[in-house]
Amino acid sequence: MRVRLRNPDREVDVPGPRTVADLLDHLDVLPHTVLVIDDGELVTGGHELADDAQVEVRPVMSGGAENTLRCVVCRAPAAIEEPRHRAAWCLAHYPDHVVGQVRKAIDHPPSTAHNERMFSYADRLLIAVSGGKDSLALWDVLLQLGYRVDGLYVGLGIGGYSARSQEITEAFADARGARLHVVDLAEEFGYTTPSGSQAAGRSTCGVCGLSKRYTFNRTAVEHGYDVLVTGHNLDDEAATLLGNVVRWQDDFLARQHPVLPAGGGNQVRKVKPLYRLSERETAAYCLVRGIEYVVEECPLVDGNTGHELKSALDVLEAASPGVKAQFLFGFLDRHAEKFASDEDDDIRVGACTSCGMPTTGEVCAFCRQRDAIMKVLPVTQATA
Repeated sequence: MRVRLRNPDREVDVPGPRTVADLLDHLDVLPHTVLVIDDGELVTGGHELADDAQVEVRPVMSGGAENTLRCVVCRAPAAIEEPRHRAAWCLAHYPDHVVGQVRKAIDHPPSTAHNERMFSYADRLLIAVSGGKDSLALWDVLLQLGYRVDGLYVGLGIGGYSARSQEITEAFADARGARLHVVDLAEEFGYTTPSGSQAAGRSTCGVCGLSKRYTFNRTAVEHGYDVLVTGHNLDDEAATLLGNVVRWQDDFLARQHPVLPAGGGNQVRKVKPLYRLSERETAAYCLVRGIEYVVEECPLVDGNTGHELKSALDVLEAASPGVKAQFLFGFLDRHAEKFASDEDDDIRVGACTSCGMPTTGEVCAFCRQRDAIMKVLPVTQATA
């Protein structure tokens, strides 16, 4: 269906048929702030919109000559505005918006059965925390919602940056009486991200990413957690999707989803409850909630193509607020139909002969990387 949105005036295509309530939910539009018009007639939330419908979503909030934005909840002067939601909030009600979006992500994952959730209150959750805004904001929300969730911090050995990140993460956990696992790469595996990158001849992001993914899963398995939670946000996921589409990486596209079930032994379910929220929204949440986080970027991130993709999407978002969400959510809505494949049934996952963690080969990628690093690392350390 073709949907016209006003103030700013723009048009988007949305797959149908669906009810008016479903359409507004898809567009992240608050029902009480708009009128919905189908073929010239005013319709209500239960009205079924055809796939070829011409729909107008008309805002009813008028500001007249007043320039002061008002909170959509209490009508007090707003402190935070989000153009893609076409809404603003005061400081008291903004955290409820973030919590609501996380709750919605947990309760209604895209392309899943109606009653399927990311996880339940019976599950033991392990959240990977870095000291940054996203993971700490998400941990705070999950604790507020009453989930049994512990943290995991991986020390990457990036000088003062890592020391600062660990300090902030430990302070966050201590203030809330939450359990935090700390795994140091150098102590556990014999290398840091910088030294491992130099020894393996790989990018620091490549060594870091593989090391973290392995440590996340191994820690979750060893301590009996049911679900691994990460703080990937809307910007992260949209940029990843753009990169995968540009390169047409079908395997990665098939696995890009907020919920990845455990594929066999020594694996846990992996979920991304922040996929509905942008970096700006999580940063604002931390500021409002008084959560200290590491503001500076990782000093080794230069050259990461993900940042270039985010910048490209930022340009589009500035011209058309909501385009990132439309891009990502549109893909996720079509994910099961377009990318579901029986090929995964033919992939056999076994245990790594070196560490016992899951792998499709004889030795897992992490153990191969670590072996390559340790063959060279003593030499690079001696000559450094």
